Amino acid sequence: MNKKLLALYSLKFNPFLPDIPVSALFVTPAIESFCWRMQNQVGEGGFAMVNGQPGTGKSAALRILVDQLADLRDASVGVLTRPQASVADFYRELGDLFQVALTPHNRWNGAKALRNKWQAQIEASLYRPVLIVDEAQEMKTAVLCELRLLSSTDLDSRSILSVVLAGDSRLTDRLHHQDLLPIASRIRTRLRTESATSVQLNDCLAHLLEKAGSLRLMTPAVQTALCEHAAGNLRLLMHMANELLAEAVHRQADQIDEKLFFDTFDIKAAVKAAKRTKS
Repeated sequence: MNKKLLALYSLKFNPFLPDIPVSALFVTPAIESFCWRMQNQVGEGGFAMVNGQPGTGKSAALRILVDQLADLRDASVGVLTRPQASVADFYRELGDLFQVALTPHNRWNGAKALRNKWQAQIEASLYRPVLIVDEAQEMKTAVLCELRLLSSTDLDSRSILSVVLAGDSRLTDRLHHQDLLPIASRIRTRLRTESATSVQLNDCLAHLLEKAGSLRLMTPAVQTALCEHAAGNLRLLMHMANELLAEAVHRQADQIDEKLFFDTFDIKAAVKAAKRTKS
């Protein structure tokens, strides 16, 4: 972390960046309910979905979920990092995540090896393995179908894997496609992230400042102004707040106040207007 932040504001971390500690993330009642339901579902398997518009907190919700599932004894959680991969690469990554030696060109043998590994875990513990897929709207239809077939056994009567698909509205649209309706019908638990009210954004901002160790970093008026200008988008709120923090460090300001807020965003508006005039 930038040492100037520590020196000026006694911050433990920059509260406006995506990589803040999981323990500092703001847990809404909706996320808390979803995580509780998932902790129960992990014992039974099946599909779940997190969806919402960009910047509404899907990735944060997944980080909180992974952290809470990690507290479950003997639970095995894998996070798919390349949702856009082909079927062969999909199997390669599954083998790496769940420590199963696979030969991707032999799909039947790969599916058998994964099933055997998962069934052995189920027999030895209370939990099914968990696969989390962020940006799932990027997954190829063939991969999604392969995942559905891979996750159940005994004529589809027994789930041996818990799958969390997360994505924007394109994921919801894709699951309405005829080829993917079998997956849509299997989704048991859902979390929809939505645009937040100014009050909700303010609660989140205050929470982050408290966790970072500097409630006085911003004046209440600046916090209110930020939340009103963020258009309900959490990501936009964080970007604006981070711009203010950077400008405060540059000016060696004791606190982010209304003057700094208007100076920062008036300058940016003027620069954008100048660029439009030149073009």
